[in-house]
Amino acid sequence: MKGKAIIFSAPSGAGKTTIVNHLVGLDLGLEFSISACSRPPRRNEVHGKDYYFMSVSEFSQRIAQEEFLEWEEVYKDHYYGTLKSELERIWNMGKHVIFDVDVVGGINLKKTFGVNALAVFVQAPSMTVLEQRLRERSTDPEEIIRTRIAKAKSEIQYADQFDVILINDSLDEALTRVKEVLAVFLSP
Repeated sequence: MKGKAIIFSAPSGAGKTTIVNHLVGLDLGLEFSISACSRPPRRNEVHGKDYYFMSVSEFSQRIAQEEFLEWEEVYKDHYYGTLKSELERIWNMGKHVIFDVDVVGGINLKKTFGVNALAVFVQAPSMTVLEQRLRERSTDPEEIIRTRIAKAKSEIQYADQFDVILINDSLDEALTRVKEVLAVFLSP
């Protein structure tokens, strides 16, 4: 293993991407692992920066070629996964990898990396707040929001499989807490 892995997982809308983006912007030696997915890009998403966007067919072909460290069909025909090549890219830069993945992906990555990984479960303070956040970001139609809320209710049950549960009630407080946890984990 060339470096450490920091894994952030959460139900959609809990704030994990905001937290990960903040951490990557700090001088902590972290590099974002760009996930692959088979869904179309949302507005302002860029191929090779936010995700590696690919068709369901291409994603399936890469699964068959064992190019993924982990992958999952999160929603029907919406596959997400971590390409093995991403780890090599980041570790060859001499950095630690930081992941922003769904809950099952986070559990799978923690199993893969063991003690070389810190798995953080980001959680909204309540389902009401989570739903409000999903609606405020205005990126999904009502049907998708309902699906995400239902999925969140089941995902929360996996929180105890993570090293840290980070309640994101106040972003500033959540960032302060996670920086403290990372300082300990990343210390030589």
